[in-house]
Amino acid sequence: MAGNYDYDEVPVNYEESRRGPGQELGYDPNFVPDSVKSFVVHLYRHIREKNVYEQYDQAWSVYGVLNYLQALVEKSVIIQILEQEKEGLEQFTATDGYDYSGGSNVLKVLGYFSMVGLLRVHCLLGDHHTGLKCLLPIDISQQGVYTSVIGSHITTIYHYGFANLMLRRYVDAIREFNKILLYIYKTKQYHQKSPQYEQILKKNEQMYALLAICLSLCPQVKLVEETVNSQLREKYGEKMIRMQRYDDEAFAIYDELFSYACPKFITPSAPSFEEPLVNYNQDAYRLQLKLFLYEVKQQQLLSGVRTFLKVYSTISLAKLANYMEVDEPTLRTILMTYKHKTHAVDSDGKIISNADVDFYVDDDMIHVVESKPVKRYGDYFLRQIVKLEGVINDMDRIKLE
Repeated sequence: MAGNYDYDEVPVNYEESRRGPGQELGYDPNFVPDSVKSFVVHLYRHIREKNVYEQYDQAWSVYGVLNYLQALVEKSVIIQILEQEKEGLEQFTATDGYDYSGGSNVLKVLGYFSMVGLLRVHCLLGDHHTGLKCLLPIDISQQGVYTSVIGSHITTIYHYGFANLMLRRYVDAIREFNKILLYIYKTKQYHQKSPQYEQILKKNEQMYALLAICLSLCPQVKLVEETVNSQLREKYGEKMIRMQRYDDEAFAIYDELFSYACPKFITPSAPSFEEPLVNYNQDAYRLQLKLFLYEVKQQQLLSGVRTFLKVYSTISLAKLANYMEVDEPTLRTILMTYKHKTHAVDSDGKIISNADVDFYVDDDMIHVVESKPVKRYGDYFLRQIVKLEGVINDMDRIKLE
């Protein structure tokens, strides 16, 4: 389960600087996520690669791995610790799991990152709802222990965002993809010598592809920072325009982006060692792709509804039905479908809206409620200040004769 880190590179005074007098030797949280990741990777190899662990058939079963990770979560009582931290009764994040009364942080940090590992395993299995439920004790919107390690931070948000995408919680996915992509954009230059640099760049590109999918299905551009939006338009601007048409070419693009950016799914069962020539590796991927494209095809009629609703503030059912060339009962069905597809159920069981254009029907009139984007002047002025400082620095370097 050990990672590939060189333990000789750990600062000699790391533990001494983090623990108080009388505390037991702790565990650097930088090593823990890689240990849990290695645990999950061994499971992945066992499922996908035949004969790798054939002699240890029961050692790497999916249920065994899930039970081990869940046991670490329960044994560490990390859920109770995080609940107490929210109430101000505990300091876990600020101290990396150490406490002032003595004791090691190993079990608590292992339990913490086991929740991240559970999210990853469930996403690989296609059980996205359970994956998000396992991560529920961690407040993703705030800084946490998982953000202290760049690889863990990116991987967590990647799987969190992907799970929300598959559950139609597009707003949550867009919001978190935007934040992590902006973070990578600002900090990737400091990780060029890191062994994780290539993985950071790969996940960066995959999350841009996922963000393009989210914005095509739920055009909430107001949630995206201008820096991220400009990078997105540069990478996928033309494809996103074609994805709005919902024709065969658009479905091919959705297929392409999903196949590029999705996790490498696995099936709950180990490969059949008695049939070495049969490869079931792609079955889980094909199933998830089929479910995703089925959802995309259901959005086809909704794009037309959204276009008309953006034009009118009020419009009669008869007039809209005439524009869409359908009868009124069919239009009501389409409007109900629009309501269903633009709403989702969050982790607390509450219904949340993903719609950029909402409406309600009063008698035979449709009244449109369009959310107005908040104008952000701060980002514009900050960019201009940076440009001005650059010009001033260039002028200072010029030597006047």
